[in-house]
Amino acid sequence: LLRILFQIGNSFTKLKFYNLMQTQRAAPRLWVTPAQQRWASSLPMNTVVLFVPQQEAWVVERMGRFHRILEPGLNFLIPILDRVRYVQSLKEIVIDVPEQSAVSLDNVTLQIDGVLYLRILDPFKASYGVEEPEYAVTQLAQTTMRSELGKLTLDKVFRERESLNSNIVHSINQASDEWGIRCLRYEIKDIHVPPRVKESMQMQVEAERKKRATVLDSEGMREAAINVAEGQKRAQILASEGEKAEQINKAAGEAQAVLARAEAKAKAICMLSDALTQQNGDAAASLSVAEQYVSAFSKLAKESNTILLPSNTGDISGMITQAMTIYSTMAKKGPKVPEAAQLKSEDHANQSSQ
Repeated sequence: LLRILFQIGNSFTKLKFYNLMQTQRAAPRLWVTPAQQRWASSLPMNTVVLFVPQQEAWVVERMGRFHRILEPGLNFLIPILDRVRYVQSLKEIVIDVPEQSAVSLDNVTLQIDGVLYLRILDPFKASYGVEEPEYAVTQLAQTTMRSELGKLTLDKVFRERESLNSNIVHSINQASDEWGIRCLRYEIKDIHVPPRVKESMQMQVEAERKKRATVLDSEGMREAAINVAEGQKRAQILASEGEKAEQINKAAGEAQAVLARAEAKAKAICMLSDALTQQNGDAAASLSVAEQYVSAFSKLAKESNTILLPSNTGDISGMITQAMTIYSTMAKKGPKVPEAAQLKSEDHANQSSQ
């Protein structure tokens, strides 16, 4: 009995050593930093009763051949025949893609890095489809990023980062379907350009800003000139309309004044004609002519140095007689007064005599 127990213990010790060697052989290399390392349970020993953690898939082999995948919770295995070969994490995995150099379409060398987010969808394909699937996906992301950057110029690399990320994700998913891995998204972290290119880009930005400032200044000057021209145009229109209204009002006033003077003169002539038809009208006319003669002589040599005088300037009675003769002659040659006018003049004479 003691010999049997000793043999069983020796066999278990050999089995434990064998499992330890297999664990070290199957454990993946740590090719990422500890902060981004995907932590999963180490390969467990077959203790018949196993408890699988949530969001993990344990790949079990029976006599070296794939048997089944253990689900989270309680599971039972056959000792010696069954062993856990791979442990896959079903959580979303974050991988830091190392910085690498790439050449754009316009021959500018860029230093670019990124972050890759992926998840294992099929533990069987991830275990048997590729060796170290995360490392393979990272290498694929780097090569795809270099090829996509080679299709774009430097300006488009900065403007089309979203389309670049989506193209990289699409290319990775096409190749990783056979590995049971799904790339969720890819984000570019930093893009570093050479110092000279950076200086030229800064100069280009400054030139663009100066150009925009110059264009804005010219547009402002143009708007100001247009506003001034429109203001002058409206001022001239208003001034011309004001002058037009002033001239119209002035002409209307002059016309009214002419009419008023004509009416006053007509009334004066009518009154004069009525007065001449009355008694002693000739004497009144002679008196008026004498007054105008004296007034004319009083204004001599006031407006001009040239004076034209009649030969008999001292004979006032002769001048009056001559003026009355001219008036009588003009009265005789004038048209005859209608009967209505004569009746009207007689009525005025009667009224004045009364």
